[in-house]
Amino acid sequence: MIDSRDDKTAHAFASLERLALDLRWSWNHAADEVWRQLEPELWASTRNPWIVLQTVSRERLTQLLADSGFSRRVEELLGAAREAREAPAWFQRTYGAGALERVAYFSMEFMLSEALPIYAGGLGNVAGDQLKSASDLGVPVVGVGLLYQQGYFRQVIGPDGAQQALFPYNDPGQLPVTALRTADGQWLRLRLAFPGGAFWLRTWQVQVGRLQLYLLDSNDPANYPTHRAITSELYGDGPELRLQQELALGIGGWRLLELLGQAPEVCHLNEGHAAFAILERARSFMRSSSLPFDAALAVTRAGNLFTTHTAVPAGFDRFDPRLVEQYLGSYTRDELRVPMEKLLALGRADPHNGSEPFNMAYLAVRGSGAVNGVSRLHGEVSRRIFLPLFPQRPPEEVPVGSVTNGVHAPSWDSPQADELWTRACGKGRWLEELDTVPAGYGATSDADIWECRSAARASLVEYVRERLRWQLTASGSSEEAIRVSAQVLDPHALTLGFARRFATYKRPNLLLYERERLVRLLTDAQRPVQLILAGKAHPADLPGQELVREWVQFVRRPDVRPHAVFLSDYDMLLTERLVGGVDVWINTPRRPWEACGTSGMKVLVNGGLNLSELDGWWAEAFAPELGWALGDGKEHGEDPAWDAAEASGLYDILEQQVIPEFYARDGDGIPKRWVTRVRASMAQLTPRFSANRSVREYVEKYYVPAAAAFRRRSENRARRGIQIAEQLQRLERDWGSLRFGRVDVETTEGAHHFTAEIDCGALDPALLRVELYAQARAGQPVVRQQMVPKASPPAGGATASHVIYTASVPALRPASDFTARIVPAIEEAAVPLEAPQVLWQR
Repeated sequence: MIDSRDDKTAHAFASLERLALDLRWSWNHAADEVWRQLEPELWASTRNPWIVLQTVSRERLTQLLADSGFSRRVEELLGAAREAREAPAWFQRTYGAGALERVAYFSMEFMLSEALPIYAGGLGNVAGDQLKSASDLGVPVVGVGLLYQQGYFRQVIGPDGAQQALFPYNDPGQLPVTALRTADGQWLRLRLAFPGGAFWLRTWQVQVGRLQLYLLDSNDPANYPTHRAITSELYGDGPELRLQQELALGIGGWRLLELLGQAPEVCHLNEGHAAFAILERARSFMRSSSLPFDAALAVTRAGNLFTTHTAVPAGFDRFDPRLVEQYLGSYTRDELRVPMEKLLALGRADPHNGSEPFNMAYLAVRGSGAVNGVSRLHGEVSRRIFLPLFPQRPPEEVPVGSVTNGVHAPSWDSPQADELWTRACGKGRWLEELDTVPAGYGATSDADIWECRSAARASLVEYVRERLRWQLTASGSSEEAIRVSAQVLDPHALTLGFARRFATYKRPNLLLYERERLVRLLTDAQRPVQLILAGKAHPADLPGQELVREWVQFVRRPDVRPHAVFLSDYDMLLTERLVGGVDVWINTPRRPWEACGTSGMKVLVNGGLNLSELDGWWAEAFAPELGWALGDGKEHGEDPAWDAAEASGLYDILEQQVIPEFYARDGDGIPKRWVTRVRASMAQLTPRFSANRSVREYVEKYYVPAAAAFRRRSENRARRGIQIAEQLQRLERDWGSLRFGRVDVETTEGAHHFTAEIDCGALDPALLRVELYAQARAGQPVVRQQMVPKASPPAGGATASHVIYTASVPALRPASDFTARIVPAIEEAAVPLEAPQVLWQR
């Protein structure tokens, strides 16, 4: 395109290339005007500067590059990006050198920009936003994922209202990615062995601010067609394709990091899809240290973190053992050098059940040093889900913590909201700790907030009309229908938003329970309400598709059409506009099946309010002055009667609280109570539910401790890791030799005095902790009181056949509440995650 003999022009074009290939532009909008000047129509429809740069005419590009002001602006933008990458950020200022060298973040999907459509929904949203915030905060993270030829499906609504799925091709040449190359310029390709022959994985790099995301794809011309199709589409049909993708991600992804010299201290698994990275990391350590698999796993496990996003056991990937053996048989035998049954046991609740499927989440739990859910409630739900891996443990002791998700505020704020936040809190408000944000924003005036909300709503209505016109034109609608689309919605009316994946557990039809009641709300001439909907159902989810059809047919009613719109092909661009302009975001999942739910978090930064089921993040965020809650905070299962009751409750909240408050205006036309609620929501909830907070929490709670634990286990030729592996093996082998003898209790002077006789069998008492346990009851907390031996066990690791343990507890509750038990005690080991055993007094 550009004559290389014109050095000045070539340099300017290279500068534009560097800008276009750094996805920092997706949240830092300083360069938007540059791309708009090059190709305004293409930029508006794609928001992909890489496509703009490749499509713009030579004449137009030469003309602009000849403009000294334009060229100067490009260089200024490059300088600002360079400064942002190199300047010390929160992490560098908070942690000294050596605290954490590198975290590898594995995920099946990343939602970074519509210019890179390799995402489906919430999981990718979390991955993309956390990567962006890690860049802002300077956390040393690299992302690892897959580059899909087709990505997730695109949605078209047919004449009958039915969803149709299309799979357009993702041309890597039009995506903001670059091929990874070796020092001599050769494309870096990985060779992976599968049944039926080896195949190649091509490698790519995406610049995300100061971080890199590495992607692998199998669409190499040297591969057989079946192998080329491995990365064809995200979450493709069939367990075999899913297994192939997860092997490519976990094993291929880890090997790529090693080839690049970027093997991390911490491996963060965003869901169980990437759990095979656990095996490859252990195999790599085996090779470098000459250790057996058990010892290598004990060392590397300390540096692995598993984040689960699934709220129901059926949501985990499970594979037939024969399929796993087909694909991993030789790898297990020749590389890990363990029997296949040992590998399969890592993915089973019952290691001895040969017919039990191989569960990727179970592998992730057993191969990680820490596990977390994505909200407080989801942590509780996950502890119940993983209870089968910790038999005889109380649910509260299942080792699953929680870090509530957050969203990357700069990616989701509207131009109007960004301007308001900048005046209140400064441009760099999301780059540091957020302690001062509530106070800074709390001083914003009613008039400024209402002006921001009104402008954002008007902008959304304008966008919806244009997108609806485009949608109707593409589907071959009549000229009359297209003409009418220009008048839908009212920029001054209360605007409700409802957009998400259409699945039955999300209950997207809850608002349709009493359709005529909803119609009355939408058509009220004095206090009008309007509704904007969007969402996809998985191509294999027929009930979900029927929910889409119901809504489409409803909004096509002549009396509803001016007040409600269903926009097809719910994507990141549409999400940005919706969350920027809606007044109220509605979410109606069946509790507790919404692990977290980040859609409602995105409206916070823009002054939108939430009306949501008390599930996921809203269960911990809700307060009466911040929004509205649906339900009673309890679980009712799939009860149609309860669904009907909550539908009625939803209408009541809208009719009696939301609508009156929105339309109660003062003399200046401002709804004072509404604006007070908006200010409180923005100031209090935006910082709490930002990815800035969640990433800092991951660093402090998991990343830095995991890196330190991995270093301790691996240093000195893995001396401590080998000891831990041996101790774990001893516990597993000899736990059955433990016995309780007599357990006596005497109550005197306000205390219970317990004595327990323990036969330690073949185990060293130093590996055991004997304690009294009492469950929580009637306001009394759980008690875990350690019992101590009357005399020290023999020195030198000798086995004591019988040991007497004693402990005293205040007699605040009956002695019968307390039970003696034995649990493992291994220094620096994660108990019960690594050692789940427990023996209770009979």
